[in-house]
Amino acid sequence: MTDGPRGLVSESRRINAPAERIFALLADPHRHLDLDGSQMLRGIAEGAAITGVGDVFVMNMYFDRLGGDYVMRNHVVEFAPPRRIAWAPAPGDERSAGDRFAIDESVGHRWVYDLMPDGPDATVVTETYDCTRVPQWFQEQMEYGEVWRGAISETLELLDKVCTA
Repeated sequence: MTDGPRGLVSESRRINAPAERIFALLADPHRHLDLDGSQMLRGIAEGAAITGVGDVFVMNMYFDRLGGDYVMRNHVVEFAPPRRIAWAPAPGDERSAGDRFAIDESVGHRWVYDLMPDGPDATVVTETYDCTRVPQWFQEQMEYGEVWRGAISETLELLDKVCTA
């Protein structure tokens, strides 16, 4: 695990698969359910394979803190195959927006995946949750990203299993 500035939580894992294979999985929202270490995803509601910045994919989610089922619209903000992909979640319905956010307006946090080839058939994958751009109250609610540390570790483990199966 690595730690950067407060609000950035990262973990890296070496996976015995080429970066292109891993990136293809990350760029396919239909596969995210297979990689979900948070156990919050319930399936894709809308979206195709990610092809560039500006693409949006919509996920059905579940989170007790929000009172159950909700929808997130994920806006792709970085896309550099096969090295980096990132998206900024935005509320997709009234439950996820609450009274503080607008539907389809980014809250400011991001999920980022960096892939660094490590030889011809292995890649070091770093997953980062970045909440440095969100309001202070939201950072506190997310414990500056620490609430996602276990999910990040589990996601990387699942990614490893899917890629090496």
